[in-house]
Amino acid sequence: MDKKQIVVVTGMSGAGKTTVLKFLEDIGFYCADNLPPALIPRFAEVCFDPGLEYDRLALGIDIRGGKLFDDLLPAINAIDAREVRPIIIYLDSDDETLHRRYKESRRDHPLAKSGRLIDGITQERGLTKSVRERADYTIDTSNMLTRELKELINDIFLTGQGFSGIIVNIISFGFKYGLPRDADMVFDVRFLPNPFYVKELRELTGNDPPVSGYVMGFEAATGFLEKAEEMLALLMPSYISEGKTRLVLCIGCTGGRHRSVTLANRIYDYLRGLGYSAYVTHRDIREARG
Repeated sequence: MDKKQIVVVTGMSGAGKTTVLKFLEDIGFYCADNLPPALIPRFAEVCFDPGLEYDRLALGIDIRGGKLFDDLLPAINAIDAREVRPIIIYLDSDDETLHRRYKESRRDHPLAKSGRLIDGITQERGLTKSVRERADYTIDTSNMLTRELKELINDIFLTGQGFSGIIVNIISFGFKYGLPRDADMVFDVRFLPNPFYVKELRELTGNDPPVSGYVMGFEAATGFLEKAEEMLALLMPSYISEGKTRLVLCIGCTGGRHRSVTLANRIYDYLRGLGYSAYVTHRDIREARG
């Protein structure tokens, strides 16, 4: 990326703009919230003055500015004609999630102060449509944990991993504790030999090399992993082209401590190696042995 950066964080009210600005501030961006868009070129000019030390700016812009929001794309175009190209992050959430967040916070939607909340959300979608179409990154935060959003921002601006357009949550679990409710895809690996019945491995987990080595020492495990990777390599581009932004991939064994953890870690490594934004959670790794 260029040495100097301008990131514009915008999108639906309640989708996480303030949270993303905080994450950007934590990694060295100078942040300003609710700046009138028409002032962006001048603000960038001042901050990038050689006498100042600012070279990474993050600006939070949303519909609170009313008609001032109409100046956003012209202001971005004005900067784009110079040496620094703005990066636009558009944050979104589904209507149900936005409605719930506003009800929980007891705040008024900026476009629904005297009307129905859902009408304000619908109006905002229309007003921000052109910005969404121009965005470099569109991130749906509907079901995203705060730590996942932070890791994604770090992927884009710290590690250079970027954002492929879909977030894959890989969850290892134990069938004895129930199937994750938000699962999109489930792999059952109970067909593999269980390390629980090996005395020296019982108290360990799939995060420990002796257990992962044991599990992957069987041809059935390597064969399964190879086929799973082939399937995911085929499916991921299709999911993205169809507009899917989140995939919850669950891998289960009996107790969720050995086999599922091992395979979840391997699939996580594989997807990250392909450049996908993937995160792994071992849901039942601390549950009772057995």
